[in-house]
Order: sequence, then structure tokens, then C-alpha cells
Amino acid sequence: MKIIGVIPARYKSSRFEGKPLADICGKPMIWWVYQQAIKVKEFEAVYVATEDERIKIACEELGVNVIMTSDEHKTGTDRIGEVARKIEADLYVNIQGDEPMIEPETIIEAIKPFYGNKELQVSNLMTIIKDPVDVVNFTVPKVITNKDGIGIYLTRSAAPYPKGSIDYSYYKQVCVYGFKPEALEFYCNSPRGKVESIEDIEILRFIESGYKVQFIEVDSDTVAVDTPNDLEKVRKIMKETKRGNINE
Repeated sequence: MKIIGVIPARYKSSRFEGKPLADICGKPMIWWVYQQAIKVKEFEAVYVATEDERIKIACEELGVNVIMTSDEHKTGTDRIGEVARKIEADLYVNIQGDEPMIEPETIIEAIKPFYGNKELQVSNLMTIIKDPVDVVNFTVPKVITNKDGIGIYLTRSAAPYPKGSIDYSYYKQVCVYGFKPEALEFYCNSPRGKVESIEDIEILRFIESGYKVQFIEVDSDTVAVDTPNDLEKVRKIMKETKRGNINE
């Protein structure tokens, strides 16, 4: 099975413009994500997919594989879809460009279900929420699945509401996805669903249309950089844990 990793990197982020080029311990954030992704032996290749010349130049200067895509894409999944039309593969793994601390072992978990289930079209990761603040943080999508790990709903709200019991662990989405080419074709040729438009969570397009999205629980300490405050948090963690030591 030919598997490629794709890191969508958009310069014009509504909450944090220029985020992929934000400095972390002397290197742009997108470089850190790429370094983690290329450690995954299952990948035949890894590409940064961007619409911006500044990101393209930075990648080329740092020896990062980069592919230019349209500046008309509304989501990262649309950008992956364009890559799929240009580079043939059996599976495309989307690693978000704002996850500089993502662990290679975590990325691999999004691939594993496809080996045992030929019918599977989409996978996504989730991890237990350890910081109570994340439960009410609207930038953190919460995941609800059935007993088999199939996605039922994702929401920016604190859900499910613990009316009957407080004995419940909340899970947040880890933004690593596995897509078969057919799933990407569906996504790129389908309008936003009603709930996806409200929540602004891409994976809901599949769930609303009846796709079985397989969620895999991982033990991940990754921190997504959605805001400048998140960036400072990541810088601090990487310095304290020496993850940011380029020479290590």
C-alpha cells in the first residue's frame, strides 16, 4: 500500500496569520511538523501543501518537500484532495501543520486500521482530555463515538452533558486523519453539511453523509497551535523538555 503524508499549511489563518512560519526554537513551526512526519517509516513520501510563496520558499530553504496548491481551498482537506489529484497513492494521511509536537507513533495509529479493514475510508485520532479547561475551550473539538470507536459527533461544546453521571472521560480530536482517495473525492465534490457549517469541523461532512469514521484512541501530549498563546505554551514545553534542541 502506497501511503503518503501531507501537511496542509495555509498562511492566511483567520485566528493566527502566518502560523506555519512562527518561530519555535529557531525553526518555523512547519519544519518541526515535517521532521516528526518523516520519522514514520510507512510513508513513501511526505509533502507540505501550501498556497503561499513565503511558505514554499521557507520549505525549500530547509530541505522540506513542498507542493503548491490553490489559494481557493476553504479547508485543509480540500488541499489534501488537490494533492491526491496530483500524486497517486492508496492512502493519504493528513498531519495538521499546527501540531509541532505530534509524535510519529501517534501518526502511525491513523494508518493501522486500514490494514485490517479494506472497507474503511476515513480514520481520525482522539485522546483523553487531561486539562479540564480544554473541555470548555471552543477551539478544542470534542469527540463522541459508539462502542466500536465509530464517530457519532464532534462538537466545540462540552458534550456529552453529565446529567446522569459524572463518571465520564472527555476526548478531544487529534488532527491526524487517514483518507482513501475515494473519500477525498467525495469531500471535495460535496457541499458543507448543516452541522459542519455550524460547528466548523471538517470531519463532520463524512459523518453527516453516513461514512463510518474510525476513531483511534491515542495517548498523546501534543498541543495544537490555534492561537499565539498556544504558541507560547509549545515554546515553553519544548524548551523545558529539550524537544526544541535541534542538535539533540
